[in-house]
Amino acid sequence: MTVTEGESMTDERSTGPDSSAVRTALWRALHVRLDPPPHVLADEIGLRLADPGDGWRDRDDMDPVATRLFRASIVARARFVEDLVVEQAGRGVGQYVILGAGLDTFAQRRPEIAARLTVFEVDQPGPQAWKRQRLTALGFGVPDWLRLVPVDFEAGTSWWDRLAAAGFDPAQPAVVASTGVSMYLTRDANAATLRQLAALAPGSTLVMSFMPPLELVDARERPGLRATADSARAAGTPFLSYFAPAEMLALARDAGFADARHVSAAMLDQRYFAGRSDGLRLSVGEELLVATT
Repeated sequence: MTVTEGESMTDERSTGPDSSAVRTALWRALHVRLDPPPHVLADEIGLRLADPGDGWRDRDDMDPVATRLFRASIVARARFVEDLVVEQAGRGVGQYVILGAGLDTFAQRRPEIAARLTVFEVDQPGPQAWKRQRLTALGFGVPDWLRLVPVDFEAGTSWWDRLAAAGFDPAQPAVVASTGVSMYLTRDANAATLRQLAALAPGSTLVMSFMPPLELVDARERPGLRATADSARAAGTPFLSYFAPAEMLALARDAGFADARHVSAAMLDQRYFAGRSDGLRLSVGEELLVATT
């Protein structure tokens, strides 16, 4: 079945978001409710979308101490992406693509910026249908500048073709965010995605998160990262790819990007957590690539 942008998606099976998308949304809310200000990112709309019930903070994966590094990482990467989008929008870039959007809430939290863009959220059809329903139920709706782009990756549907069908203009520059996605793809699939994105119009920017191999991570964090990988495997979504920063930079340059730089966890720490009285810092288990055309 083909669903065009703006068409009712009630015929799509509304399966809800996957567990990692929900966990990410709840960690963002936990940052607001548990960590003292200033908050790196203030997002409780994802919590409202997920609607996990009153006992959500009692979940094992919401332990205030055990999740400290991970929730800091989640809010840091989201804040970095949003700062980049705001910067590029100020330079006249008019398109923002979120691959694996999950419960992203940029459009709802930052409408003063988002309404100046066309925002494309790419995700599986079931979760997209569910999110559309939740946005409507909560009164946010789906404005014309927000395009929910359903892509059945398991059926081999081309996300690029669906993006174009939703109104994306490849001749105009864009910001593309792919966070929390690369580890679920094979190395070849990541390389193919980078080649596709390197063909974007000049002036486009990609920000992509990636996981470094465990041997490059602080030994104190390895048990938690192994547990995260085990949980992903048990959920049927195993981590398939790890990249050293130099490997990811080489992959981006080989794909055809004009420039690529590594934004380390240490750099995000300095940018967003320096001087905090609570000592909050982020995990070094995820790094960022920023590549431009």
